[in-house]
Amino acid sequence: MKTLALSWRYLWARPLATVLNLLLLTLGLAAITLVLLTRAQLDRAFERDLAGIDAVVGAKGSPLQLILAGVFHLDVPPGNIPLRAAQALAQDARVAQLIPLSLGDSYRGFRIVGTTHAYPQHYGAQLAQGRLWQQPMEVVLGDQAALATGLQPGQQFAGAHGLADSGDAPGHAAHPYQVSGVLAPCACVLDRLLLTATESVWEVHEVAHGKDEAHETDHEDETREITLALVRYRSPLAAASFPRYVNTSTNLQAAAPALEITRLLRMVGVGADVLRGFAAVLLLTAGLSVFIALWSAVRERRADLALLRMLGAPPRRLAALLLGEALWLAGLATVLGLVAGHGLTGLLGYLLAAQQSLPMTGWLWLGVELWVPALALIVATLAALLPALGAYRAEAGQLLNSR
Repeated sequence: MKTLALSWRYLWARPLATVLNLLLLTLGLAAITLVLLTRAQLDRAFERDLAGIDAVVGAKGSPLQLILAGVFHLDVPPGNIPLRAAQALAQDARVAQLIPLSLGDSYRGFRIVGTTHAYPQHYGAQLAQGRLWQQPMEVVLGDQAALATGLQPGQQFAGAHGLADSGDAPGHAAHPYQVSGVLAPCACVLDRLLLTATESVWEVHEVAHGKDEAHETDHEDETREITLALVRYRSPLAAASFPRYVNTSTNLQAAAPALEITRLLRMVGVGADVLRGFAAVLLLTAGLSVFIALWSAVRERRADLALLRMLGAPPRRLAALLLGEALWLAGLATVLGLVAGHGLTGLLGYLLAAQQSLPMTGWLWLGVELWVPALALIVATLAALLPALGAYRAEAGQLLNSR
């Protein structure tokens, strides 16, 4: 304990060098913590939202755009598809379930999604208040959407065309939505959506475009459109034939979420690798800085070290003093690095929440974060090894006579 206390005093005898070394170590560890937290939460979000969705069918275009728009609601869809075409695919023997989604409107940046009750049931969503929609123009809010908008069951609002928070679009105010319920938090994409019947979206846009409500039903069915559809296969074997059939035999496009998200994560991984490389450079720089500081300390404190030797301190005590300084630095940098990494992740989550994007939180602790103190300990130990060995081998006479 006396050795640790003396190491602490020696560490802060050079406050400027200590603060600089501590800053370098902290930045490196914070960057590594940020990468670990964000990558883990991205993987969890993708895995959670993709669960049970084997394919996404939509208009021709970018398959990745179709996945981001249809599953995660992070992009605009490539276009609409005929309702009849989706209904035909639903009758395919390879399809166990087809969930239609109609997009295009929003309220305060949160998407209004026209669909069926099968969509919230797919994610096992539970109601916190009210009930699911029973007729057109009734809406169920996700938990995050309800908190941000302040809407409660029984209240009304008018949607806006597009995803920008630009108020009510022309024609939309004539057909307001009424909130029928609020979903309990599910930690999935539904938290940031407003769900309604597909007929609600048709009704709003027909009124907005001046269409006659007395339109013939048969003609309506022929011209009705949805944005895309989520497909679940009856058998994994359908993955080999269904997308090929849709892409080659119809005017639609079928995208495989697992394939596209793997490609997306590979692209995201490049940025993560760059950040990890930056953190490694910071840690290497910090290690060299600590090594130089401790090596200089051996020469600066030769009189103190010689006095300790003459008072009976064994060589290992001198080596332990220098190693103790490095360990103090490692301990402080670990605490500060973890706090900074979690704080940066929380800030990122706040910015993403403001854009109704993927959920991210800094209030999450992962087992893999144990690598952070381990890295700090390794860097500090390696930096202190040679100076500690030099102090261990030096005799009192050599310390007094060295210049």
